[in-house]
Amino acid sequence: MTLRINSEAPNFTTDTTEGTIDFHQWIGDGWAVLFSHPKDFTPVCTTELGYMAGLKPDFDKRNTKIIGLSVDPVSEHKKWVGDIEETQGHKVNYPLIGDPDLKIAKLYDMLPEDDGDTAAGRTAANNATVRSVFVVGPDKKIKLMLTYPMSTGRNFDEVLRALDSIQLTAKHQVATPVNWKHGQDVIIVPAVSDADAKKKYPDGWKAPKPYLRIVPQPK
Repeated sequence: MTLRINSEAPNFTTDTTEGTIDFHQWIGDGWAVLFSHPKDFTPVCTTELGYMAGLKPDFDKRNTKIIGLSVDPVSEHKKWVGDIEETQGHKVNYPLIGDPDLKIAKLYDMLPEDDGDTAAGRTAANNATVRSVFVVGPDKKIKLMLTYPMSTGRNFDEVLRALDSIQLTAKHQVATPVNWKHGQDVIIVPAVSDADAKKKYPDGWKAPKPYLRIVPQPK
């Protein structure tokens, strides 16, 4: 199954460090960030899991749940979280999915269908492509996808920034420019005519080009 932006996020029922979940039910009417890892007890992922634990209050403010996945059993995750807290200073405060049969990694197109059916004996290098981030909306559609190499730690501040943009543009007919941050000016999308834009923005807008209409961020 090939996943793209606006594909439905495949549902699954699975074991996690916080019990069994149905993914879609667990998301509920909010947002979710699913981020995956190729192996437990790997150095870069250890730093990432700890950092995400520190960011959890920021995701909570955005009605967004976070959940990790690693291609190992939950029993191994429970051992790993001690190392994460000890070295990163944050206790893992969100569920970690166990995927020892590789089903979810394959469901999310992170591993080929014919790539075996067990995590046993596999190395992080075998699972190198299981290094993705998926942002899922309340409609259970994928809103953002990122995949990183094993040697490059992910920038979860960027995921938070992108989430701000995605949530804002889902509510208003605007887009966000390069390097946009919450509170900065936004762009009126081309689908909104000047006549309709005047109703929404009676104070007008800056337009260095007719197709580039800049307004303050809607509240």
